[in-house]
Amino acid sequence: MSKVPSKSVPDCRSEPNGEVRAPPSKFSAALVLRKTNGVSKKVESPRPQADLKPPPVANGHHAPSLAKDGVGIALSDTPMPTAPSSPRTQAMKNNSGGSTPRIRPTTLDIPGLTRSKVSPDGRISQRDVGSKLVIVMVGLPARGKSYITKKMARYLNWLQHDTKIFNVGERRRVVASGHRHSSSIAHANSGSLIRGYNGVNGMSSVPDRARLDAPHLAAKILINGETPGEGLTPLYLPSPVHPHQIRGSTMGYSIAHDDEIHAELEAKFPELTRASTPDEEQETEAMDQSASFFDPQNKKAALIREQCAMDTLDELLEYILLDGGSVGILDATNSTLMRRKQIMNRIRERAGPELNVLFVESVCQDKTLLESNMRLKLSGPDYDGKDPVAALEDFKKRVAIYERNYVPLGDYEEDNNMPYVKMVDVGRKVISHQIRGFLSAQAVYYLLNFNLAPRIIWVTRHGESLDNVAGKIGGDSDLSDNGRRYAQAMAKFIEHERKNWEIHQADKAANTHFPPHPGDHTPPNPHYSADDGEHKNFCVWTSMLKRSIQTAEYFDEEEFEVKQMRMLDELNGGIMEGLTYDEIRMQYEDEYNRRRMDKLGYRYPGPGGEGYLDVINRLRPVIVELERMTDHCLLITHRSVARVLLAYFRGLRRDEVADLDCPLGMLYQLEPKPYGVEFKAWRYNSDTDGFDLLPDYKLRRSDTIH
Repeated sequence: MSKVPSKSVPDCRSEPNGEVRAPPSKFSAALVLRKTNGVSKKVESPRPQADLKPPPVANGHHAPSLAKDGVGIALSDTPMPTAPSSPRTQAMKNNSGGSTPRIRPTTLDIPGLTRSKVSPDGRISQRDVGSKLVIVMVGLPARGKSYITKKMARYLNWLQHDTKIFNVGERRRVVASGHRHSSSIAHANSGSLIRGYNGVNGMSSVPDRARLDAPHLAAKILINGETPGEGLTPLYLPSPVHPHQIRGSTMGYSIAHDDEIHAELEAKFPELTRASTPDEEQETEAMDQSASFFDPQNKKAALIREQCAMDTLDELLEYILLDGGSVGILDATNSTLMRRKQIMNRIRERAGPELNVLFVESVCQDKTLLESNMRLKLSGPDYDGKDPVAALEDFKKRVAIYERNYVPLGDYEEDNNMPYVKMVDVGRKVISHQIRGFLSAQAVYYLLNFNLAPRIIWVTRHGESLDNVAGKIGGDSDLSDNGRRYAQAMAKFIEHERKNWEIHQADKAANTHFPPHPGDHTPPNPHYSADDGEHKNFCVWTSMLKRSIQTAEYFDEEEFEVKQMRMLDELNGGIMEGLTYDEIRMQYEDEYNRRRMDKLGYRYPGPGGEGYLDVINRLRPVIVELERMTDHCLLITHRSVARVLLAYFRGLRRDEVADLDCPLGMLYQLEPKPYGVEFKAWRYNSDTDGFDLLPDYKLRRSDTIH
């Protein structure tokens, strides 16, 4: 028997019909070795088109070249992809999902919608640094940076991506006021810890609260919305535990004398030299933080500001790399090219090249918007209780100092392939450059769609339904008589409040001056718009279920834009739709207990069954549209959807969303402001057929499992 040299048939496969087929080449026909009477002969068959996929593979072998009735297996008509594959980053390697490095692609991670070995719940894996993000704010003072950071953090946390703000100004105020931070952290040791993160053994730092003294802890709690007393009342139910999959370690900290700290800072920042004589330095324990504090000639203040910026960045990196965070936002001016280079060097030194960085610059060109932002600053911590005219003058001096060295984002970032987005007048114009990564794209998409327009967003559940009376979940029943009375009363109340709001806005505009006068309404709502004086539209959005649609029937569609949205439908109970909770407990005891253990992560079994994470993801376009639009809006929806909406606007923690008490007969008023969202609650009064304002109302946990 003759043999064919192996070099002429690379990677050949034996076919069931006795053929040996070589893979097709881009430039030649397919080579087939057909055995005839035990002798192999070369036969050329027409080569399939180069841009089509090969035949399907079964059990590790290509399918036979001939099928039933002599008809060959059809090739896929889907062209081979031409786009580059997902970027590959240095992550962790371990076939069991452990913690040693390996190369793997980074793609989208969405809690509740994705799953992998390293991330069974869909959250960004602790070890997947390439999927995480650092957002660095850039811009002069009073440009709305803190407003933007708080909104981004609220949105990303609501999407279940752990996000935290790190504010340099808060740290600077604490340090310069005389409260010394333990800034003599062993930075070399700290840096080696972070650099060791990509090694075989992961390490953990001391918890944040153990590292911070009382003033820093207070500032951190304030910035990240963790003020005690503002959360929901505790609910004593078991909750899932998400332990860090890294071994613990500690870092050395010591408190040095002021002179030693000053010397250390000078050594670290050689471009900032000590004043020529000791008399030129301010030796008071608490330094004045007026405009002179920000003058580059004030060397001691400059050293403090540089060290505060780097300490804050180090804390952010520890949160991202060691404490399980997904997004860290550095809130500071970062207005000089030197500072931004320093930030990038520190990030790359401690996190390597994988960690995504997005610069976000806020620019204000509209004078009215800028003056409104400045007025907000006058009521801030740097000028609290001071004469507004003098405070304004001092603040303008501070801004002028920054402007002398200000370098906007642009040529340097583009030449060095650094992703950035530039916002002009808080969303009027947006410029982006090389946006990479899932989280970066989510952040930029959100930035494209919010504004400062004054308006009110109302959230309520539908009126009482027949299924509510029967205690059943889900379903699509009609309103009860009580539900129809609620619907009629709400339509009258909303119409009344709409007129009152327009009167209030006219009064506010007549009593707002800059600088502020005694008796002014403070602060104003800065908003760039050419139609502020026009009558605002009012939208009414319902779900596509009858009880929600019927609740909106009493609104005049000549005055209100009524629309039905499937995104606002109640959470689908799957096979448990139409049952009472007692029936669920009796018939599906295991499922009932699973839901008690983790309501947020639980999904009802059966066709169409959903969980709270599904509701969050289908509400994403609703939230973005509410942020984009400038009209008033009333959302008539259901308990699970109302919980998720309120969780977004109130910035609730993850463990509070699914247990929020949200009864029938409540109407929630949400008014976006430059400093947050003003919240009011109204309760339907069946005796007066009206609504009572609840001035001391606070969102709380429900005392039931519903």
